[in-house]
Amino acid sequence: MKKTSIFTIALLALICFFTTTALAQTSNWTTSGRKLNLFPGLNKAEFAKQTQVNKVYWDKAMAFLAATNIDTLSVGKHVIDGENIFVSVSEGPTKEYDKTSWESHRNYLDIHLMIVGKERIGMMDTATATVTNAYDAAKDVANYDLNTKGNYYVADPNTLLIFFPQDAHRPSIHVDAYDKVKKLVFKIRVAQ
Repeated sequence: MKKTSIFTIALLALICFFTTTALAQTSNWTTSGRKLNLFPGLNKAEFAKQTQVNKVYWDKAMAFLAATNIDTLSVGKHVIDGENIFVSVSEGPTKEYDKTSWESHRNYLDIHLMIVGKERIGMMDTATATVTNAYDAAKDVANYDLNTKGNYYVADPNTLLIFFPQDAHRPSIHVDAYDKVKKLVFKIRVAQ
């Protein structure tokens, strides 16, 4: 019994250390003169794991943000490290809630950052949802029942929303007064 509780305490301390270290690193992310914040729904344990195991990728992503004026970034794909890290920039209208869908990815995690405008993005655990379109490895996407409940967050130009493979997300939901948005989505290869 004592060994188990000592092990549990040590494990929790280790998780807290890595999470705090990873969060401290990310709290220094800036771009185009803006300090970026992490959204409140972040899976802190998975974030700590990914930022420690794939530190080189995260450092490159941070460096890209720090060195890039995202306000002038062109629409399209911007390669940072081959197929390991890239950014997709899109511009267009947001959608009514019923015109959006749930998705998740296995090979890449998504980091969403608005450049201009705001949109709502839903998030839920894939384990709680019914799959409607099975995982397509070529597109790295699975889709889920539209009636699945989730938590919703407002994506704005100061907030990073990070989604891991177990986090289904529902992007592009309209926010009043923001009919058109420009956003970037980092794709970072997932550490196994």
